[in-house]
Amino acid sequence: MTDPADGGPAPVRILVCDDHVVVRAGLLALLDSAPGIEVVGEAGTGEEALALTARLAPDVVLMDLQLGAGIDGVETTRRLTTGTGGAPHVLVLTTYDTDADITRAIEAGATGYLLKAERPEELFAAIHAAARGRTTLSGPVAGRVMAGLRSPRPSLTDRERDILAQLATGLGNREIARALFISEATVKTHLRRIYDKLGVDTRTGAVAVAKEQRLLP
Repeated sequence: MTDPADGGPAPVRILVCDDHVVVRAGLLALLDSAPGIEVVGEAGTGEEALALTARLAPDVVLMDLQLGAGIDGVETTRRLTTGTGGAPHVLVLTTYDTDADITRAIEAGATGYLLKAERPEELFAAIHAAARGRTTLSGPVAGRVMAGLRSPRPSLTDRERDILAQLATGLGNREIARALFISEATVKTHLRRIYDKLGVDTRTGAVAVAKEQRLLP
């Protein structure tokens, strides 16, 4: 990327997506002081981020995971990175560092995963790295990823995760079916698969293993 005005490197064009107005304002003020970074837009929802990205074509989207109403940051990331044309790089910036969040974000196509506790210099460097397609992970996140590689967790589908999350709240099969708009028979089928993958044979056991291996959000 070069600036046609002087032949130097063009700034990284960034879109900020965070549903907290105060947090977003703080990020905008911080990024305004960052060298080589230009904020071209801000979004408070996933839907707004998708629309603005299509119109503004940022190089990097700085993405929170929890966005309140509407689609969450993971689904927004998936839609951004699988879109046609010049898809932006997505750098997750969040307070959540559970294994489930990290895995879902990376599988959705996120280039990097940073925690909001990082120093400004680390954030600036990660944005520039993301613009070049390089992966940046916060220290705690990198540690979790490495631990997961050394001791792989069971691979659950999105639907199995949904059912497991409902199971953890104490719902029965009928209530889970109603909550997820599927049949009770489908719930039972998924439960059998979950039990097999987790090596358990009870609902309590499934929830216990899921918590131990951080499979729940």
